[in-house]
Amino acid sequence: MTLEYTGRLDDETVFDTSQKSVAEETGLAEAQPEREYTPLTVEIGAEKVIEGMEEGLIGLEAGETETLTIPPEKAYGEPTDENIQEFETEELREMLGGQTPEEGSYLEAQNGSQGEVVHVDEETVRVDFNPRLAGETLTFDVEIIDVN
Repeated sequence: MTLEYTGRLDDETVFDTSQKSVAEETGLAEAQPEREYTPLTVEIGAEKVIEGMEEGLIGLEAGETETLTIPPEKAYGEPTDENIQEFETEELREMLGGQTPEEGSYLEAQNGSQGEVVHVDEETVRVDFNPRLAGETLTFDVEIIDVN
C-alpha cells in the first residue's frame, strides 16, 4: 500500500510528512534538508510502522483519504523512568572528547537511539532516551495512492 501522510500532535504541530509542500510550509524541510519527501509504501503485517497506523490502514482503498488518531499505547508508548539513564559527568566528558554535554542537547547511544540531556551537574548527567513522541496522541491525515 502506498500513501501520502502528514502527522500532527494535539497542538497541531506537524512532526512528519511525506509531502514536500507541507514540509516547506511547516519548517520541516529546513530542519531536515537531506530528506526526500516521497509517498510511503507500507506492507500491512510487516510491523514497519506503528501499530495504530497499520491497524488504521487495513481495508482502505486507492483514492481514499482518512484521518487516523492514534493513542500513545498504539504509537510510541508512555515515557518511562527506565529510559532515563544516568552517567558520571567525568566519564561522559571523556567519552565526548573532553566536552561537557549541555542540557537540551542530544546524544546518540551505541545502539543508535537518540537521548536528550535533561540534567547536568558536577557529578551526574541524566539523558532521556524515551522516544521523542512517547506519551503523544498522534493524528495522521493519509491519502491512499495505491493498494497492491
